[in-house]
Amino acid sequence: MSFADLGLSAPLLQALAQLGYPAPTPVQQQAIPGVLAGRDLMAAAQTGTGKTAAFALPLLQRLAAEEQRAGSNSIRALVLVPTRELAEQVMTSFRTYGEGLPVSCYAAYGGVSLNPQMMRMRRGVDILVATPGRLIDLFTKNAVKFRELQTLVLDEADRMLDLGFADDLDILFQALPKKRQTLLFSATFSDEIRSMAKARLRDPLSIEVSPRNTAAKTVTQWVVPCDKKRKTELFLYMRKDRGWGQVLVFVKTKKGCDELVGRLQAKQIAADTIHGDRPQASRLKALEAFKAGEVQILVATDVAARGLDIDDLPQVVNFDLPLQAEDYIHRIGRTGRAGASGEAISLVCADEAPLLAAIETLLKQTLSRDEEPGFEPSHRLPQTGPATGAPKPPKKPKTGGNRKVPGNWEGFDDFAAAKPKRPGNAPRPAGRAPRPAGKPRGR
Repeated sequence: MSFADLGLSAPLLQALAQLGYPAPTPVQQQAIPGVLAGRDLMAAAQTGTGKTAAFALPLLQRLAAEEQRAGSNSIRALVLVPTRELAEQVMTSFRTYGEGLPVSCYAAYGGVSLNPQMMRMRRGVDILVATPGRLIDLFTKNAVKFRELQTLVLDEADRMLDLGFADDLDILFQALPKKRQTLLFSATFSDEIRSMAKARLRDPLSIEVSPRNTAAKTVTQWVVPCDKKRKTELFLYMRKDRGWGQVLVFVKTKKGCDELVGRLQAKQIAADTIHGDRPQASRLKALEAFKAGEVQILVATDVAARGLDIDDLPQVVNFDLPLQAEDYIHRIGRTGRAGASGEAISLVCADEAPLLAAIETLLKQTLSRDEEPGFEPSHRLPQTGPATGAPKPPKKPKTGGNRKVPGNWEGFDDFAAAKPKRPGNAPRPAGRAPRPAGKPRGR
């Protein structure tokens, strides 16, 4: 099957040819016709299989076919993403695919000044890619209106609907037009998230091009048991012993990122970090330096587990295992993309056995273990696996409770009607409670 067989227009086919895309991937083959037909859609596919193009190409075609452009402060399509890096990546994809089309695209996220984004929205945007928190900021200040919205896309939908974003999404769903097309794309969907998503979709087309919650077969995965205090020493040894070039390293905390980078830089190793406390400009600079080969080791929290598309990245190292098993799949999905091979190595100490068991249960497989001579742990890593019954790690606490609906909210969603209504003469709720000082917006 070719892209032309999917009914894409000549400008899009030309852009795909210039990019060297030979044929649509399975998720693109199934999703593009559905999006073009206006269907709601729920698609699950592994990372690196072309999910962005699966919704970007048909959206660009549909919007370009309409003569009317977005009005002032209005948008015609909204793509919600969990991180700033993913917002930039998705926007770049839209602009690349739609270079020959009269469709405007813009990205709005936290960590940068709000005013330039408000000024840009005055001219209207056909496709807005945004993180939920910054979108609420713009909406609260009347900088964005949803009256012309036709399509909502939730990219990395499992994260968008997970506990950390539930309050923001509740507010946004109430403000969006009831009559809309809704598209959910992700590599992982839990049963709970599937139920939540289906409640907001109309007769959705369900696409699952690979087994649920699986990693790409091109990625070789294994575990190296070790003591927690020797992880840095072990990583440095393995890097030198195996001649690793560029490595993306995932660490559990922002403090852990900074500490590891400090140790690497002390040994004259070109290293940098990406985490939520760094200004957006610094995060982008670190990512670009890594892509250019100027940085050898990029250390990141799970803020980088989604949205980092790096060509020919051979290794991903889990210095710490993630608290959420699903994040493991997204982490190792940074390597082995577009059919290339990759390695995912996890340095695991005894305390992380429950986290490892949760990952193996999700994958429905036991990861192989390979102790490094000279680094055998004194605290043995217990046996784990899908059937061990090891306790699941606690879920992240729900970040909400003090979030209020913006004062300019106009409810369209059916879910709003199920909530207690205001007394007849009661004023509308005031704006959201102020965010605690120092807490960044949009991860």
